[in-house]
Amino acid sequence: MADELPAPRTPKPEARPQPRRALPRDAPAVGAPGDGRLPRHPRTHLPQLPNCSERPFSELRYPHLLAIRTKLAETYKPATANRYLAALKGVHREAWRLGLFPGEELERIRDIRSVPGSAVPASRAHTKGELKSLVEATADGTAAGARDAAVITLGNVAGLRRTEISGLSLEDVLTEDRGMVVKVVGKGAKERLVYLDTGASNTIANYLEVRGRKPGALLWSARKGGKLKAGADMRDEAVAVILTKCAQSASVAKLSPHDLRRSFVSDLLDAGVDIATVAAMAGHSRVTTTQRYDRRGEEAKRKAAGMLHVPYTRKRQS
Repeated sequence: MADELPAPRTPKPEARPQPRRALPRDAPAVGAPGDGRLPRHPRTHLPQLPNCSERPFSELRYPHLLAIRTKLAETYKPATANRYLAALKGVHREAWRLGLFPGEELERIRDIRSVPGSAVPASRAHTKGELKSLVEATADGTAAGARDAAVITLGNVAGLRRTEISGLSLEDVLTEDRGMVVKVVGKGAKERLVYLDTGASNTIANYLEVRGRKPGALLWSARKGGKLKAGADMRDEAVAVILTKCAQSASVAKLSPHDLRRSFVSDLLDAGVDIATVAAMAGHSRVTTTQRYDRRGEEAKRKAAGMLHVPYTRKRQS
C-alpha cells in the first residue's frame, strides 16, 4: 500500500495586536509616539483636582495649572509646592520641544508665579555635648563601633550627605602630611575635596585598621555582634539607622543625617568662615542654599529679645 501523503498544514492566522493594558494608578503612563500623551506624575503625590487628574500632561492648560498651584499651596509648604510646580512647567516645556504642546500656551504657563513664603528648616543643629555623647556611644570595642564613629565624623566634620557617605570607596580617602583628604562625588556628579583635621583623621584611620585595605566601598555592613561583612556595601539608609541607634545609646534627642550636615554648615558660619567657602565645602551650587543654614541671625534676635524687660512680678496667691 502506498504511503499516504500528509495533509497540508493550515496556516495559522496572524496574531492580532493586543489592546494596551491599563497601567496601575501609581505608574507613569506613556503613550505610543504621536498620540500626545506624556508621562504623568504619580497620582499619590499630585493633588486630585476635577478635570485635571485624568488628563494627559499635553492637555493641561493655563487654567488647570492655576488650579493645581492653588491646591499645592494649600497642601504643601512653599518650597515643596514650588518644586512640584517647577516639575509641571518642565514637562510642558519638554512637550513643546517635542511638538506636542503649543508655544502660545507655554508662555501663559511660564507666567504662573511661584508660591510665596518660606519655612524654617526642619532639621536641627546638635550641641557639642551631644556630639561628644554620640562618639562615646560608638566606643564599644567592636568593628561596627569604629565604623559608626567614621559615619558620624563624615557627616559632622566633613558635612557629607548620606548618599555621599555610603558612596565613598577606599580609593577616595587620601592621606597627606596635615591629615586626610576625602574625594566626594556630590549632586550632579560634581567632585569636591573635603579636608579632615587630626581628630577626624584619627577616627577614619582607626576604622581603616579594622576594615583593612581591601578595594571597594569604604563603609561595610555589619553582622550581629559587631563584625563587618567584608566587601558588603553599606546602603545609604543605614546611615540614618546608625545615627538613630547611637542617639538612643547616648540618650540624645533623635538626629538625622541632615542634622549633622546642618551642624557642619552652622558651626563653620559661626566660626566666621566666609559663606562662599562654606558653600564650596558643603557642595552647594548656590550660596542662597547655604544661607538657609545660617543661624547667626537667630542668635542676634535672641540677644536682642533679652534686652527687653517687662516689669512683671508674680503675685502670691493668698
